[in-house]
Amino acid sequence: MRLHHLAVVVADLPRAEAFYAGLLGLPVSRRGDDAHGLPRSVWVTLDDGSFLALERAGRPDPRRDDEAPGLHCLALGVARDERAAWQARLAAAGHPTVRETDYTFYVRDPDGNLVGLSHYPDARR
Repeated sequence: MRLHHLAVVVADLPRAEAFYAGLLGLPVSRRGDDAHGLPRSVWVTLDDGSFLALERAGRPDPRRDDEAPGLHCLALGVARDERAAWQARLAAAGHPTVRETDYTFYVRDPDGNLVGLSHYPDARR
């Protein structure tokens, strides 16, 4: 099997799109509306053909605690030599590194979800 898609519930759809499509550069492949014609989802495509579905929340603050059961983080692959540039770009946009390992650094998306940028198995120099 392979990952088909992952859905992330977000409080503010345009704000999430600005992060995932704008800042991270993931291409928008589809937009969906609800039964009233209001924006409900934005799909962004990953390099392997899978996609991330950004889904509008049904309540204003859909946050979960990092220690709660559920998906822990979304980790995206980057080249090891691009790590510093990605960290600087994200920090300049208000998403500083919250933790890191020799393979991955983590930031928070606008809804507080943990997003890792990883170059495993190539360790940081």
